Amino acid sequence: MTELLCRIFIKNRDKVKDASVRRAYGTLGSVVGIILNILLAAGKYLTGAIFGAISLQADGINNLSDAGSQIISLISFKIAAKPADREHPFGHARIEYVASMIVSFLVLHIGLDLLVEAFGKIISPKSSTEFSWIMIIVLGISVAVKMWLCLFNRKLAKKIDSPTMKATAADSLSDAAATAAVLVAMLVLNFTGFDADGYMGVIVAGIILFAGIKILNETKNSILGESPDPEVVNDVKRIVGEFPDALGIHDMVVHNYGPGMTIVTLHIEVDGSKNIFDSHDMIDLIERRLNTELSIQANIHMDPIVTDDAEINEKKELVRGIVKEIDSRMDIHDFRFVRGITHTNLIFDISTPFELKMSDDAIKKEVARRVSKHDESYFTVVTVDRG
Repeated sequence: MTELLCRIFIKNRDKVKDASVRRAYGTLGSVVGIILNILLAAGKYLTGAIFGAISLQADGINNLSDAGSQIISLISFKIAAKPADREHPFGHARIEYVASMIVSFLVLHIGLDLLVEAFGKIISPKSSTEFSWIMIIVLGISVAVKMWLCLFNRKLAKKIDSPTMKATAADSLSDAAATAAVLVAMLVLNFTGFDADGYMGVIVAGIILFAGIKILNETKNSILGESPDPEVVNDVKRIVGEFPDALGIHDMVVHNYGPGMTIVTLHIEVDGSKNIFDSHDMIDLIERRLNTELSIQANIHMDPIVTDDAEINEKKELVRGIVKEIDSRMDIHDFRFVRGITHTNLIFDISTPFELKMSDDAIKKEVARRVSKHDESYFTVVTVDRG
């Protein structure tokens, strides 16, 4: 069904990096979600009101809030498709993170309201729930529709790497679980006579709150900045590795300005004795390939290094061995060897994992202490790179 809808409503559906295509996917997902959630909300609320099922009415209101969330998603995709301008030179794609956060707050609000209402029914029940097979049918249809919406949004989210649609898929899954809990309450009422409506309302509220917190946490990480996708990092390294004259890569930083807008800065080591224009042409070609093959805007700094000086290479390996004695996960780059009259400077950067508990100053002091053991005239000038 998902593929059929995509074929019917989305032109050039395979060009998922194109802003207009992303917008078309987002519009399709939002419109389908709005229509289905409004239908479910109306059916559940009316059925719950007729038979006095508070959990069913609350579940219907939750579906209505889902329709509102889909409207927010629809607006966010429209804004995200806008091109870059003077005030937003990196485009508007990050608006999807804002939309996801709004969705999470709506989900949390609904969950808290339902929790309060469900506890109220447990503490002071005013009326009992009337069982009806009509409610069972409505709930069964709702679970099926919500599961389909979850899968539908997951597929669309995977196609265009959309955090908003991932949040919508997670919300649909929690809705399906919540509705299933209400269905269980109705069946318990029918077969045992025990009115578990309020208790199931608490369970439903818990499921909804959990989904809201999860969406909020994921969105918060995207806004604050998180570790880049390992697949992106590996793809960048793979392309750089296809150039024999690219001798090393370090100081890579992946800047995520929203889905479809990734900027990478990195340093590539080149042989300093080779023609600088040839090396520069290679850097230009790498940047072009990263853009055409990965849709990444790359800014590459070229680091010339000495490769044919035996003494420098010896000192470089000496320092690398010392650094790895401290922690095998560390490595060095940008090594320079400057001989003076009274002392010799060993200048280099140390790549250090975030997990290493030693402070940067402690690392510098320990490296300096160990290097001086080999030669007291050696002074270290160290920059520690975390991550």
